[in-house]
Amino acid sequence: MNRTEPDTNSEFDRYAGNYEEVLQNGLRVSGEDSEYFAKGRMRWLLYRIGRIAPTEELKSGMDFGCGTGNSIPHLFKTLGLQKIVGLDTSEESLHQARKRYNQNDISFANPFAYRPAGNLDIVFCNGVFHHIPIEARPKALEVIHGSLHPGGWFAFWENNPWNPGTRYVMSRIPFDHDAITLSIKEAKQMLCDNKFQVLSVDTRFYFPRAVKWLRPLEPWFCKLPLGAQYLVLAQRPK
Repeated sequence: MNRTEPDTNSEFDRYAGNYEEVLQNGLRVSGEDSEYFAKGRMRWLLYRIGRIAPTEELKSGMDFGCGTGNSIPHLFKTLGLQKIVGLDTSEESLHQARKRYNQNDISFANPFAYRPAGNLDIVFCNGVFHHIPIEARPKALEVIHGSLHPGGWFAFWENNPWNPGTRYVMSRIPFDHDAITLSIKEAKQMLCDNKFQVLSVDTRFYFPRAVKWLRPLEPWFCKLPLGAQYLVLAQRPK
């Protein structure tokens, strides 16, 4: 999501057909592809929620800023969701996503046409808010908050501007050139200001593939604000 009003000429429309290729060109310096990071995000999210509540209760969810749907298989497989709605402002990305996932347990919509029902267990969001204009972020959070039932989870993943590797990768990706990044402190404050309860903050992805033997140490570093991405785990208050 990256517009304050419906726009069929979303900047991501032009990348919908080759999004993965463009993204991989940026990630190549890490030695990994997008699947490595997608799996890592979802596994850590499952672990973090599992430290607080039974993950078996996760049944329905949303991928906010879903793009062409790259996170959806992991939401099903790793989190065990049974029903997912994907929201995005790029109509071409939604078109591609619908072609990939033509099944009854998945639906897609433009957030401006979506009517939150307050019935979802979790909303997942990765690397989306740095594309949303600052003044439009409260409206996006209103949609997310309204989509969750009381006690529902919000998994807010963002790129960490304190990590030089993250900044370099983003500089290699055309659709990130106009990004307005959020620090961890800014993200926490934004969520608190918009009716969410922040439960935990972690950073991940410290070591590129060249030193992958160090990766077992990453859980010990999760509270240091230096990983390539961070997760703010929040809830709609009960």
